[in-house]
Amino acid sequence: MFIDRAKITVKAGSGGNGMSSFRREKYVPKGGPSGGDGGRGANVILVGDANLNTLIDFRYKRIFKGDNGANGQSSNMHGHGAEDLLIKVPPGTIIKDEVTGQVLGDITEIGQTIVVAKGGRGGRGNARFVNSVHRAPTFAELGEPGEERPLRLELKLLADVGLLGYPSVGKSSILSMVSAAKPDIAAYHFTTLSPVLGVVSIGEGQNFVLADIPGLIEGAHEGVGLGHDFLRHVERTKVLIHVLDMSGLEGRDPIDDFHKINNELKLYNERLFKRPQIIAANKMDLPEAQENYERVAKYMTELGHEIYPVSAATGDGLTALMQRAAQLLAVYVEEPEEIEEAKIYEAKPEDTFSVRRDEDGAFVVEGAGIEKLVAMTRFDEEEGVLRFQKIWRRIGIDAELRARGIQEGDTVRIRDMEFEFRP
Repeated sequence: MFIDRAKITVKAGSGGNGMSSFRREKYVPKGGPSGGDGGRGANVILVGDANLNTLIDFRYKRIFKGDNGANGQSSNMHGHGAEDLLIKVPPGTIIKDEVTGQVLGDITEIGQTIVVAKGGRGGRGNARFVNSVHRAPTFAELGEPGEERPLRLELKLLADVGLLGYPSVGKSSILSMVSAAKPDIAAYHFTTLSPVLGVVSIGEGQNFVLADIPGLIEGAHEGVGLGHDFLRHVERTKVLIHVLDMSGLEGRDPIDDFHKINNELKLYNERLFKRPQIIAANKMDLPEAQENYERVAKYMTELGHEIYPVSAATGDGLTALMQRAAQLLAVYVEEPEEIEEAKIYEAKPEDTFSVRRDEDGAFVVEGAGIEKLVAMTRFDEEEGVLRFQKIWRRIGIDAELRARGIQEGDTVRIRDMEFEFRP
């Protein structure tokens, strides 16, 4: 089954907790802090795999979690970092953030990797907090939580040449004749509901990937039928073979078909419309096709398009058609991508925060630094709480809350933690 879209959730591993311990050797009086750091949590990484050509595996598994880092130990022993979680996807997969729609990456090569969720760093052990004033700290940090995000995966086929045209013009039959692919073939519309790939061999060392794109209809650029689903797979092709039914037995004129399909391409993607395009005049084994061919060939030649008379039923003309497609591929030059206006992201200091009032009256404090501090603080340790309060005041949260009119007993919420404000 061909699946070209999927939604998954990825959760990177959290860092291991830091250790709070002291040296206890018999002949070392007043042994100092010796708690080790926790290990880093696993990153979640997507990697291109040559053995995959569909996203069907993600129908059955949608949640991926990386391992947490190991906790720190006594004697200054640090915890092991977790091994990264690798998720295999087919080349041609675009990764988007499901919430924001932001494109996080595009897997176009075998072995290419993209980190989609970063593992949390390990918490520091109490040995890390020794200074000239505080010689025996008892607190240690919890591990930093790993990133979690929902993703949308979209697959665009990586084919060199695409067969396009109306339903039942013979695209699947052509593919089956020139490659080892075995697409469904029948005498009714929309037999092909999913793109099918085949490798065409022209000669020794000469081959290319040919895609049978399901039949397009008017309105496809607006999503009519399965328009967007189909058109997406044409985007990466370098050469287009436009298959026309010369017989006209469907009650359509080949020239009208040609313009309607190209109009859909142009409205969907102007760059796609400009790709090299050759015409395959199919079903030339039928008498009606012979009658139409001269008129259509003259018209296409005047437009500057090459036309090849072929018969998918007998195989006549297909070799010359595929050879010409290979020649166009050899001289194809990729058009430069349209560069979007550059977005400038400024890194915010860790002590940047904002305060807002929630519907229930609570004061909500938001900011990467303070939220990380809450997640990594052991609130059951007195020294940990004192350190938290010190940082709270240093970065100005206390002053900002007072300026907002906070009163004794009001609730302050940070992440999933709630505090009662006490002057």
